[in-house]
Amino acid sequence: MTDRIRVLWLAKGLGRGGAEQLLVNCARHADTSRYEIEVAYVLPWKDALVADLERAGVRVHCLGGPPGRLWPWRLRQLLAERRYDLVHSHMPVPAVAARLLSYGRRAPRLVHTEHNVWERYRRPTRWANALTYRRNDAVVAVSRAVAGTIPASRRRPGEFVHVVHHGPDLGGAPSGPEARASARETLGLPADAVVIGTVGNLTAKKDQAGLLTAFAELRRDHPETALVLIGAGPLEAQLRAQAGDGVVFAGSRSDVPALLPGLDVFTLSSRQEGLPVALMEAMTSGLPSVVTRVGGMPEVLDDGEQGYLVPPGDPAALAAALGRLTEDEGLRERLGAAARERAKSFDVAGAQRSIERVYEQVLRR
Repeated sequence: MTDRIRVLWLAKGLGRGGAEQLLVNCARHADTSRYEIEVAYVLPWKDALVADLERAGVRVHCLGGPPGRLWPWRLRQLLAERRYDLVHSHMPVPAVAARLLSYGRRAPRLVHTEHNVWERYRRPTRWANALTYRRNDAVVAVSRAVAGTIPASRRRPGEFVHVVHHGPDLGGAPSGPEARASARETLGLPADAVVIGTVGNLTAKKDQAGLLTAFAELRRDHPETALVLIGAGPLEAQLRAQAGDGVVFAGSRSDVPALLPGLDVFTLSSRQEGLPVALMEAMTSGLPSVVTRVGGMPEVLDDGEQGYLVPPGDPAALAAALGRLTEDEGLRERLGAAARERAKSFDVAGAQRSIERVYEQVLRR
């Protein structure tokens, strides 16, 4: 297989985030007879998914380490040494570096995936991204909402954005009564409580503070309800100080698919999103969800069908929607079954094939 096309996936970090997990999911379904895929990342302390990528047969390069400001030079060395045919970037800062460093007759083709709306980026990042964006040979977006935020003036004339809905990779994940009991034991939850859960880094954009406010309101009418926060992040101490009774902080976990059966309702209180893997995992697990109407979430969840959509930054609306599901087991079962059915359209293998078709298009040019 010495004539395989050599591809570098470029990321800022490989911590337990949705965009990073997509790399692992896609690596498991890549056409390795045609593509030799490697991954490079910048932040050495965000390495939780390195082992998963290596188990998928992917060679991983860390560009960071002291002094951290040298990582663009290390990327340049890697590009010269490995002579990739294509570089596929997944976060804007390393993407800018790749665009500036890829020049000359043997320069690799450049593909970039947008995982977030442009408004989320800090101003210097947004400017640098915009000024170099036309160096991309193709752009992929994880949702139509994300694609809609990319300024048309920054794309090449006639170039369109490829929207690819990814999906979770839950093959072999446990389910059923035994899985539910095991998950609840792991999380220290009572067997008979209605449990609401969320998965995500503890950051301002995920707005777990708003979720805690909503949960406190919910507990006034449903005092036996529990809330599980799966994830870690810079706001953990602040959120712990805010949390009242019934809240479990589960930390960053590698076994999220095994914990989902222990939940009755899934929720995301995000102020910004691309298309969260966590929501698609929850729907695949048959959970009804209450999520905010942001990013690509309304593209995969219909209000009142697989769960409820609520405005971002509105704890009262979030509490009301969670309350409807908390007090009605039959409603939870109906919406959960509809979520599982809808999730059959989530196809990580198909998403990777779509990405590889983009590769074929740009490599033919």
